[in-house]
Amino acid sequence: MSHMSSVNAKNLQKLADSIVKHVKHFNNSEVLCLIKLFNVLMGEQSEHRVGNGLDRGKFRSILHNTFGMTDDMIMDRVFRAFDKDNDSNVSVKEWIEGLSVFLRGTLDEKIKYCFEVYDLNGDGYISREEMFHMLKNSLIKQPTEEDPDEGIKDLVEITLKKMDHDHDSRLSYADFEKAVKEENLLLEAFGACLPDAKVYTVLNLVCHFHLMCSSAYGFKTFMNFYCLVTIFSN
Repeated sequence: MSHMSSVNAKNLQKLADSIVKHVKHFNNSEVLCLIKLFNVLMGEQSEHRVGNGLDRGKFRSILHNTFGMTDDMIMDRVFRAFDKDNDSNVSVKEWIEGLSVFLRGTLDEKIKYCFEVYDLNGDGYISREEMFHMLKNSLIKQPTEEDPDEGIKDLVEITLKKMDHDHDSRLSYADFEKAVKEENLLLEAFGACLPDAKVYTVLNLVCHFHLMCSSAYGFKTFMNFYCLVTIFSN
């Protein structure tokens, strides 16, 4: 190993040691692998990018191509949930902390995350209007339906009846938490904001890293890839 490579490896390990202290669901070696993946993804961004993290466009591409998300509104909200400091870039620390909940979070952590995604204006409530917009985006319209908006309005009312425990015509965090704990399927009631089936994740990682493994990185890169598949499929 060259002196430069040795220095880079030490710096990466130091960064991993720092981040792992704030992450519940990844061990040190997994954090190190995710840092390396982050660096690869950063290298794929435009040379004219601004900032020190994954920009909105690259992040949305990851959500779509790797995790099967298709709803633009939801993908934008997931980006904001990861981007804790609101600087329009997801830093390596935000990336790993976000993935910790996104991939391996407890039910409580995922309830908090999903509520944050669905609270479109950040006022602490999911309003009737926000429900309407999210459901309209996520549902497939029937071509024979004369007024699909009426059907969505009816669905909003059904949802409120099921989840609005304090009957104020909006969902507080307490309402959402209680409803999801009573029926876990309501966690993504307003649109998919958690990973799609694991098989798609692993398949996309295999395709992505196959190209790297055929390059000069060789066996070492393959082992990094194997580590990443383990993380994303657990």
